[in-house]
Amino acid sequence: MSRAPAYTGTPERLVRIGAHEVACFGNAGGHRDEATIRSFGEEWGKFNAFDPAEIERVGDEYFDIVPPSLLGPGVLALDLGCGSGRWSRYMSGRVGRVEAIDPSEAVFHAAATHGDLPNVRWTQAGVDNIPFAPGTFDLAICLGVLHHVPDTAGAVRKAAATLRPGGHLLLYLYYALDGRGPLYRGLFALSDLFRRLVYRMPGPVKRAVCDLIAVLVYLPLRTLARMARAVAGTAGWWRKLPLSYYHDKSFTVLRNDSLDRFGTPLEQRFTREQVRRMMADAGLVDIVFSTGAPYWHAIGRRA
Repeated sequence: MSRAPAYTGTPERLVRIGAHEVACFGNAGGHRDEATIRSFGEEWGKFNAFDPAEIERVGDEYFDIVPPSLLGPGVLALDLGCGSGRWSRYMSGRVGRVEAIDPSEAVFHAAATHGDLPNVRWTQAGVDNIPFAPGTFDLAICLGVLHHVPDTAGAVRKAAATLRPGGHLLLYLYYALDGRGPLYRGLFALSDLFRRLVYRMPGPVKRAVCDLIAVLVYLPLRTLARMARAVAGTAGWWRKLPLSYYHDKSFTVLRNDSLDRFGTPLEQRFTREQVRRMMADAGLVDIVFSTGAPYWHAIGRRA
């Protein structure tokens, strides 16, 4: 097992969560939105337990572009914006050690839920105050996080700076509906207007509304995608249906992603070229994009 890297500063406080002691660092800087952080803290307080088999299945979708050679017992990994901790759990059996950080209250739920993982350390910190020296990690992942910060490009640079030369960053950012037609884009625009109403609702009301969206929208479209897939056989046209990505996802994931999508105050979307440019500007080379959902996820190497 890889050794734990030293913190570069002194935590403001330590919080005991079961067998774990979570170090909490102060937060400041331009790559954060307080309302969004509070929103995700509430979200992961509600959705902090996922089926282990589903974690493996969905994790495989993100890690489809990570060569086995980048994993192993000698690898020190960073989970930046760990949320519920499910990707830290996914990595824990594939690398030597995981440092999992998140600026919200979610990190406490993650530490409680995944307290059985001896090679994962949980820390409350964000991209503006990563408490580790630059050039520390062999692998950093940041999945579904940096499209929720005001300065995504700057945050990508900070994430890349945590890597040693030759280290890799696995990044997932919401896509800007690249390749989608006008009908799909119109439906999305309507849903985004609705999101701007929902995220302002009081917490319990917002969660109830998002659960209703999961039942009335996500669930029927998941069913439609399953039926279309069965009819299509080897043809891939069914993947163009709205929310077809969820054809094999559980209702827990549907509820979580409904809250993630409609409950967040800040959401940005990027084209594939914009993601590539941000990664290149952060000093990453050999950038590879996955051809599969979720879009866009890509990996790059620090030169």
